[in-house]
Order: sequence, then C-alpha cells, then structure tokens
Amino acid sequence: MKFKKILLLILSASLLLCSAVFPAQASETEEYSYDMEYYSKLKDKNVTIYVYNWGEYISDGSDGSVDVVKEFEKLTGINVEYTTFDSNESLYAKLKSGSASYDVIIPSDYMVSRLAEEGMLHKLDYSNIPNFEKYVDDEFKNPEYDSSNEYSVPYMWGTVGIIYNTKYVDDEDVTGWDLLWNEKYSGKILMFDNSRDAFAIALKKLGYSMNTTNEQEIKEAAEELSKQGDVVQAYVMDMIFDKMVEENAYIAPYYAGDYLTMADENENLAFFIPDEGTNLFTDAMCIPATSENKEAAEMFINFMCEPVISAANCDMIWYSTPISAAKPLMDEELASSDIAYPDDEVLSNTERFKHLSSETNQLMDDLWISIVRTNELTLSFWVVLFIICVGVLILVFRNMYIRQKRAQARMKY
Repeated sequence: MKFKKILLLILSASLLLCSAVFPAQASETEEYSYDMEYYSKLKDKNVTIYVYNWGEYISDGSDGSVDVVKEFEKLTGINVEYTTFDSNESLYAKLKSGSASYDVIIPSDYMVSRLAEEGMLHKLDYSNIPNFEKYVDDEFKNPEYDSSNEYSVPYMWGTVGIIYNTKYVDDEDVTGWDLLWNEKYSGKILMFDNSRDAFAIALKKLGYSMNTTNEQEIKEAAEELSKQGDVVQAYVMDMIFDKMVEENAYIAPYYAGDYLTMADENENLAFFIPDEGTNLFTDAMCIPATSENKEAAEMFINFMCEPVISAANCDMIWYSTPISAAKPLMDEELASSDIAYPDDEVLSNTERFKHLSSETNQLMDDLWISIVRTNELTLSFWVVLFIICVGVLILVFRNMYIRQKRAQARMKY
C-alpha cells in the first residue's frame, strides 16, 4: 500500500512538472494532466481561502501520501487555511453563529439541503468547475439533497456500520443494531455524539425510517437511546478511531472508510452492516454565502475532482470516490473492497438522510440533550458523589480524631 502511495506521489509531482514546463502540450494520458491555463488564473493575486472539512478526511502528506493542499497551493499560488470539524451539527452551529467565515465546507447530504434552504450557500458557477461534468459519475449528479446541483459537488461517499473487536465480541452477538445495547459488553460500547446519527440507529433498530417525522416513533427511539446509557462508555465522534484501535472500547458505530483505515492498524477489528439497514451518505463540497473568494473556492473544488487527487485522497482516508476515473490510480485493495464499494444487494437496504423540518430537528435535539445529560450523569454523577462522600467522611473522622486528642490532652491537666 505504501509503495502505491509513493508511486502516486511521484506521478502527481511529474504531472505538475510537465504541466508547468509544457503548458501547451497534452500529457500522454490527457485525462490526468492539469490545465495550467485554468489553474494559473489567480497566481500572484495573494489570495487565501479557508477550507473547513471533517477531521482526517484528506490526504495530508503523511506515510508517503500526497499532500493535496500543498499541491494545490503550488499549482495555483492560492494559500489555504485548513481546519476541521467533527459533526455536521458543529459545522452548522459554527456557520450560524457567524464566528468564522469559510470559502469551502464539506457537509453531508442532508446538511447541504438545510444550509441551502436557509440561504447559507452560494450557487456554484460550473464554468469554474469543469471537472464536475468531465469526471463526476452520473449517479452522483442531481441528487435528492441538491436536485439541480446548484450548491454542491460530491467529495466522498460511504455507509455506516458497526465496528467490533473479534477478540472480545462473540460471533453470535453480531447480528443487528442491538449489539450497541448488549449488556455483556457494558462499558466497552461507544455511541455517536450527535442527534441525527444516534436517532437514525435507534429508529432502524425499531424498524422505522431514519427520516421519520412521526413524533411517537421519534420518542420511542429516544427511549431506546435512554436505555443504552447503562452500557455506553462514552458519546464520542473522532475519538472512536483511537479508542477502538487501542482496544479501550470493543464496539462502536462508525463509517466504512474509517474502519478500513482502522483495520490497517488493528487486525482484530471487523465491520458489518446490521440486518435492519443503514445510512448511505454523500459528503459534498459547498461554498458558504459569506465567502469572499468564490472563484478561488471553485478552483479548489475543481482540483479535488482531478482523478489523481481523488485517488490520493481515497488512498489516504479509504472512503469511496464518486469519480470512477480515479479507481485505476487507487490502491487495488481499496478499489476492489466490498466494504468501500458494497454490492447492489447491500445498497438496496440503505437509506439516505433527508433534510427534516425545523420542528423535527428541534425535537430530536432536545431529546438528545436530555438523554446524553441523563446518561452521562448516571455514569459520572455517582463517581463524583462517591469521591465527595469519601472526602467528607475523611474530614469527619479527622475532626473527631483531633477533638479526641485535645480532650485527652486537657484531661492530663
């Protein structure tokens, strides 16, 4: 795998050099050559763009991989300030607060709909994103969450499943979402720390749609999540990776792409999609309405759609590309993986998140806050209370001891 990454780095650097030295000449493999007339438009303009992406969701130069941000900077002369978030909800909160301004963000499908509906996204100018038409697979164009592709370009896609440690989890327990409620593994189970993903799991466990707007079904799911508090070690997002790899936890819901990376570090980890079905998601590149560098942002999006760059990203993060032209450049193990690219039978039992009404979102958020606070209180409250009680008892006995000593001293006189 590392050899493939080094080879990809050499290929990418060679293409960049050839494009810079011979801008008027096409590469032998035309589909992988950079259009220098396009990418040099903003050179020497002292432009900086701010990119906001999920954690560990881009090829960053580690382990011999391509540092795609630096590659973009060298190619275009545009500076990139790159920061990360850990959930769609935290991304939304940051944008809504107005505390920061970004030029490119990468939300998931349902969040694209929400941001567009609330007027928080720019419409894209596809004359500045020629690679969309050239390379993005037709099945990822005009999706339900952005039916005219006015606001988004797909970045990666994947599925949600359960990761478990085969050393500690019995095969007979690996069936459905109920594994996340199994008391046998109490204290070793992790859960998503965001309302939408957590409710989706509980709703699927109950046989409901993860996009239900039925208040009673949502409340039933909340009750299931509340019961789960007795076995959950922690509500986390990015920390799932380290906790599972280091075997501090044995079971967790997570994304297929991250599982493939984690399994590379811990061979005891396995992944399955529960029988009840799961979430099929697409993360997409968008430009916030507050962006002041829209053309440069569109250039960055176009760059991410270069097959050689999409391949580099996939080889690093192991998610699934919406650009088939990238597959021949990818690690063969990943390109042929039935976890990264599940068959039609598996995909037929998946469901995409839809943008729900503000009332439904608020109901889920309120219930989720109550559940997490109650469950975390159940775990931590008694620990804290025990420590306080021990401290109080120590003080009481210490004071009694001191008084007794003083009384004995007085009796001597």
